[in-house]
Amino acid sequence: MKEYIEERAIAIANYIIESNATVRQTAKKFGISKSTVHKDVTERLLMINPSLAARARQVLDINKSERHIRGGMATKDKYLRERSHFS
Repeated sequence: MKEYIEERAIAIANYIIESNATVRQTAKKFGISKSTVHKDVTERLLMINPSLAARARQVLDINKSERHIRGGMATKDKYLRERSHFS
């Protein structure tokens, strides 16, 4: 594996852990695709630093389990904003 990919995978994992970031937020921050973030954390990092990979994976699993809640809150906010325009 190329060195820059290893460094990116480690940087991504550290960012996810430190900022409790989602895959989407991480992809935007690093200017890469969501699938690259996912592959870096779940496959590549596992070969480089398994303990760091496990910690990053914990954060991503928590975010995944909560995403339906965030989605519902975003929808609620959207309708409240639209409703306020008509009032």
